[in-house]
Amino acid sequence: MTDPARPVAVLVGPPGAGKTTIGRKLARRLEVEFLDADHQIEKVEGRSIPDIFASDGEQGFRRIEEQVIGDILNSFDGVLSLGGGAVLSEVTRERLRGLRVVHLTIGVAEGVRRSRGPGRPLLAGGDATARYQALLTERAPLYREVAWTTVSTERRSSGKVVSDIVGRLESGNPHLRSGSGRS
Repeated sequence: MTDPARPVAVLVGPPGAGKTTIGRKLARRLEVEFLDADHQIEKVEGRSIPDIFASDGEQGFRRIEEQVIGDILNSFDGVLSLGGGAVLSEVTRERLRGLRVVHLTIGVAEGVRRSRGPGRPLLAGGDATARYQALLTERAPLYREVAWTTVSTERRSSGKVVSDIVGRLESGNPHLRSGSGRS
């Protein structure tokens, strides 16, 4: 389906879009390995993402993220899920060119609902809806820039989303709609 030195699919999207959940199920369905870039960053650094943000700031985190993603893209051939802000790096966006990048979308209200809780330093404090909308406004054009295809996770079961992605990957058609057989 792809060059063996490249991921089968790379999932991008805002917090709460389902990148990790969909990624795990997609990898199982395709019988390949799954890797979550945020978990790999924590493993490499030996500390949590909130701890990295607290000690190194967002810029420090983004430098680490860019390096870890670069290393993964050079050697990984499964399904990769990137953190929501990974596309902020021009270097990362350039590395994603030519890959099957699946942009998962979700509405603001559902994204905020799914993203509540610890481990989301950029959504902590203040009006979570306004912060989420600001993140989406900044990042949506970048997700679209790197996307090979775009799939909504809003009010859809993970199984249907995975089937939709598998159909697109297997057909090579980024516009194929699940169940329709047409683009």
